[in-house]
Amino acid sequence: MPRSVPYADRGVTINSPPTPTGVPVAIMTRFDYDMTMNGVRIADLKSRLSEHLRKVRGGSSLTILHRDMPIARIVPWKTGNGSLKVRAPLPGAPKLQRVPLPPPIPLRGDIVKLLMEERQGDR
Repeated sequence: MPRSVPYADRGVTINSPPTPTGVPVAIMTRFDYDMTMNGVRIADLKSRLSEHLRKVRGGSSLTILHRDMPIARIVPWKTGNGSLKVRAPLPGAPKLQRVPLPPPIPLRGDIVKLLMEERQGDR
């Protein structure tokens, strides 16, 4: 028999059949999903990057969304996890400011037109 369960801290009341854990399925599913997938849209990530990175440093994972579709994930770094190794520069290597840039690639056509086509391609 369904029972009314108040969840004052979440601001909802759910009519749900009892479950083994005592938590209504609707509440358990809804809030477990939010805890598992912390999705953030690209614009929000760009505008509040420092805040999101603090969450990642605290152990949370972020899923980056492009139009509500997951495209990437930012996860906390674990020591010894991965192949990134920082090493000292080789003896005699020039300082980074002194490394010459490669020459620009000659382009034919209007770069602004190409950029606009790329940005509006999937709209």
